[in-house]
Amino acid sequence: MRNVLREWQAELKQTFTGTRDAVPAWVPSLAEGDDAGYHLPGSAVWAVHGDMPTIVAGIRALLMQALHPGALAGVHDHSRFREDPLGRLAGTIRWIFTVSYGSTDAARAASDWVLRLHRTVQGDFVDGHGVGRTYAANDPELLSWVHIAFTDAFLSAHKLWGRPIPGGPDAYVREWAQAGRLMGVESPPLSEAEMRQQFDRWYDDGELRSDDRVAETVAFIRDPPLHPALRPGYRVLFAAAVTSLEPKYRELLGLRTARLGPVRLPVKLATRVTLWVVHLALGRVGPSEQAARTRLRRLGYRA
Repeated sequence: MRNVLREWQAELKQTFTGTRDAVPAWVPSLAEGDDAGYHLPGSAVWAVHGDMPTIVAGIRALLMQALHPGALAGVHDHSRFREDPLGRLAGTIRWIFTVSYGSTDAARAASDWVLRLHRTVQGDFVDGHGVGRTYAANDPELLSWVHIAFTDAFLSAHKLWGRPIPGGPDAYVREWAQAGRLMGVESPPLSEAEMRQQFDRWYDDGELRSDDRVAETVAFIRDPPLHPALRPGYRVLFAAAVTSLEPKYRELLGLRTARLGPVRLPVKLATRVTLWVVHLALGRVGPSEQAARTRLRRLGYRA
């Protein structure tokens, strides 16, 4: 039984970090740097990104981002998500944790690296009105969509399964706006209400699109190539992401909440249990937060 648990832990680490046994090479570098970074212990960002609902949020963000045909075209045409989905996930996690826990120099460098990768991501797509257009990953419109879809997903999942947020939801949206600025978002929302307003604008204006490519992407997200030991838990977390969606977006994605006939399954409770098990496997405090605290102690910061 102990060997089974170790294997499960190793597979979880492989999924989220790209390595089974060791801490990823970039994590210890978060202890380096000459300032406290953009976010500190006790911040809304640390509270949200250091908690287990981020796993559900990641799935929800992928689902929502697929609804913008320009963003989906960039992923479909240029990403290796089918061949190496875990590698893409590990890269995204690296950026999130570096901006959340690293020094300002580290956060800027990580964001600049992503923006450089985006320079070649260009092509054509058909928008929500059936009009052919061109896209570029660093277009302000697409950057804004990705940032808001991310912020909405992480906030929504945390409100359902996380602990209280210091300063409340508005504090998280306001603090994480810095990540948007680093990525070139011109006017990121600064409150939950502003974020919802900007988010719904795409829907109300008919900019979002549901087609065969969206259905293909949703099918992949529903059943990614995970280790068999992780699949039962992932099914619960996928159902949680679907449950967390607003009905209009769920309908656009062609998804339904989990049911057994007419009866809704207890997804929220099952998700809480699953996240608790993952928490036990991965540990109370993540290595990125530990590295950040090491840097803060060196700089004389006292929480």
